[in-house]
Amino acid sequence: MRLFTRRPLDRETASAAVKLALFVVVAVTATALLAISISGVGLGDTHEYKAIFSDATGVERGDDVRIAGVRVGEVRDVAVRVGDDGRALAVLTFTVDADVTLGRGTIAALRFRNLVGQRYLALTEGPGGTGVLPPGGTIPLEQTRPALDLTLLLNGFKPLFAALSPRDVNKLAYQIIQVLQGEAGTVESLLAHTASLTSTLADRDKVIGDLIDNLNRVLATLAERDEQLSDMVRELQRFVSGLAADREAIGDSLEAIVALNQQTQDLLREGRDDLRTDIEELGKVAGTLEEHSDIVERTLRTMPPKLSALTRTATYGSWFNFYLCDFEGRIVLPDGTELPRLSFHVAAQRCRR
Repeated sequence: MRLFTRRPLDRETASAAVKLALFVVVAVTATALLAISISGVGLGDTHEYKAIFSDATGVERGDDVRIAGVRVGEVRDVAVRVGDDGRALAVLTFTVDADVTLGRGTIAALRFRNLVGQRYLALTEGPGGTGVLPPGGTIPLEQTRPALDLTLLLNGFKPLFAALSPRDVNKLAYQIIQVLQGEAGTVESLLAHTASLTSTLADRDKVIGDLIDNLNRVLATLAERDEQLSDMVRELQRFVSGLAADREAIGDSLEAIVALNQQTQDLLREGRDDLRTDIEELGKVAGTLEEHSDIVERTLRTMPPKLSALTRTATYGSWFNFYLCDFEGRIVLPDGTELPRLSFHVAAQRCRR
């Protein structure tokens, strides 16, 4: 006796089973894709890097790693390491998509992701070297920027919060977070410069003290000479009053100067063509002198003796005196006979050289 009997599946039942299986596959696939999208988990290859921070408060495993606001990886681990100076440092291990290249000058900064306090690691290109940071490389402490400690910041507002209502405190805290969102590096840089200024002033306390002492001496000297200062002020006032009394003459002088300027402009305007011609001709003269520079040089070199001789000749007045000091001649007759040579020399003082 058979209690159960097999019945062949009809077409409607088989079709429903296939539809149910397809629905389950599609639903599971969509759920998996949605979960991957929400969690931000990448499916491609990644490279692992490290970054050293002085403070990594609030950073958790799985936090985003972003470049220009785009998620390119996640934080894998946060550990503590003791630096060479004995200070505790935070070492963040994070991954970046394999198609993203980091430079050796990359700046790593921790920033606020939301008001709850979640952080993310922002990577930006810095002014360092142009080389590529190899996978497994480490971003040093000098190229990292920790996030702003809001707890420490808000504790400084305790006196203010004591005078505000809880509603106003919440509103103020929200506005402060909005202002400082993503600006931890800027605030840290401001605090660093302020600390540097304070340290510099502390290092120069003796110089500042000497400056104050010198100012005290100057003020004491001025106090001792208050009468002279008063006289100087009175003289200055008298001088200014004199200028005020002569303001009409000064104004007329200025008008005359303006008129002279206008006339000079007219003169230059009228003589501009002639001046241009003269300048051109001077250029030609300069060119000629340049071409005959040897002659000019020889003339200048022989001119002093000639001027000295001319000076002796014109000694007696505005004329030239010429004297016959030496004579030599010969006479030839028509028949070719030559007479003895004639010559004489005057021994007077004027003929002596």
